[in-house]
Amino acid sequence: MSDVKHFDPDVTLETVVRLFWRQGMASTGIQDVVTATGVNRSSLYSTFGDKRALYRAALRRYLEQRSQPVFQRLAEDGRGLPAITEFFTGLISARCSGAYARWGCMVSNAHAGTENDDPGVRALLDRHHQQLRDAMYAALVAAEEQGQLAVGVDPGASADLLALLAYGVNLRSRAGADAHALADTVKAALGPISAPAAARRP
Repeated sequence: MSDVKHFDPDVTLETVVRLFWRQGMASTGIQDVVTATGVNRSSLYSTFGDKRALYRAALRRYLEQRSQPVFQRLAEDGRGLPAITEFFTGLISARCSGAYARWGCMVSNAHAGTENDDPGVRALLDRHHQQLRDAMYAALVAAEEQGQLAVGVDPGASADLLALLAYGVNLRSRAGADAHALADTVKAALGPISAPAAARRP
């Protein structure tokens, strides 16, 4: 078994991210972590703390490496509604196909699990939500400036709605929802806030 001096904490934490992401904290025992990482219990505790602290470290890594880069691209894109459409297309593809299909989102899973009784986890979830909402808002402001929004659409309220829709896509995909059905739902949500093509500014 690996000694604390002879394992890479970064590689180990990435393995732990995938384990907690797929199974959740409640269904993952510390022996599962030992088996998946090949690192003994005392070394894990010495490096990361107890299981809750290890989960918080894994969730923080998930946010920093998987969520935040996507949010930053959306916020800085500048194309407005096409960027939001692309965000949801990528989200549905990631959740319904590939190596992590049907795992959902680690953050959305945490919202629905017992993990969120930890104040440290709740703080990370709140930070994630704010960053998601802010990215949606930035994209909607860009859309408004380009005449892409229907008359009377409030970018702030719409950002709240679309952030919640992203959580819904994550949870429904984990439950086995069809990718085409999810795409139709996104299209239905974006339709009412979109200006008719003829009314858009060039």
